[in-house]
Amino acid sequence: MLLNHIVSRDSLLQMPIRVALVEDNVEIRESLTNLLNDADGFDCVGGFSSPRKAIVEVPKCNVDVVLMDINLNLADTDGIECTRKLKEIEPAIQILMLTVYEDSEKIFESLKAGASGYMLKRTAPSRLLDAIREVHEGGAPMTSHIARMVVESFRTPPAVQGGDRLLSRREAEILDLLASGYRYKEISETLSISLDTVRSHIRNIYDKLHVRSRTEAVVKFLKK
Repeated sequence: MLLNHIVSRDSLLQMPIRVALVEDNVEIRESLTNLLNDADGFDCVGGFSSPRKAIVEVPKCNVDVVLMDINLNLADTDGIECTRKLKEIEPAIQILMLTVYEDSEKIFESLKAGASGYMLKRTAPSRLLDAIREVHEGGAPMTSHIARMVVESFRTPPAVQGGDRLLSRREAEILDLLASGYRYKEISETLSISLDTVRSHIRNIYDKLHVRSRTEAVVKFLKK
């Protein structure tokens, strides 16, 4: 019985990262799908050309990470707005923006909308897979220039917030570690709790602080 429990737990720890794509270019979408399905530790659970459809379908797919085209050439909505709406529906989903050019303003707007990082589409496949792992583990891959913009946002006068619920001691500990740059896996190891427990606490933190992303939560924490 104990052996079966250990095997079951180990199999859960080895579950692939479930990734969804929101990309209107058919060739790029197919290329990314093949990359993910051919790589160990990844599972492409859906590819969507329409952000409107992605907003409806992605929450049904038990997704860990979404690769989001920042410049969707469609009339219904763009990648930034799609990111914002998905994070409102599923705060725990990690979103990694994909872009052809390093447009600082759009990337920064994506981070404010709830994205956890971004990569250029010309990034080598192995580096893209590393970035997905990094985001899944609580990291935030981005250039130093974009990171500086995030830091500068700390200096913006805080908006008046009403009705915030107090964080529990554990939630405060986790938020403090997030602000120190710890990844989800590192938080799990530091506090001797499971990754699922870490993610559950972070969902509660987002809800209580009325935020949609790690960046927003840390900014609000530092302002206070």
